[in-house]
Amino acid sequence: MRIRKQPIGTKNICGTKVEERRKAIGMKQKDLLTQLQIRGVDLNASGLSKLEGQVRSVCDTELVALSEVLGVSVNWLLGIDEN
Repeated sequence: MRIRKQPIGTKNICGTKVEERRKAIGMKQKDLLTQLQIRGVDLNASGLSKLEGQVRSVCDTELVALSEVLGVSVNWLLGIDEN
């Protein structure tokens, strides 16, 4: 496992949740990228790494696709309490 070289950024609030969930279900970045592409989200490895590191913004279509692939709600990715 590679260690992140740069500090976590501030461009999005879901990146750490994406990485947390992806790792929790044992999914590799390349597998996530494949599933996103099936859903029409064209993202490369660098873009996903930047997304997870919160150094790039996330658009709404990416957020919806990420929630579908990772099996979590958009609210969970955004850190919104779902009581």
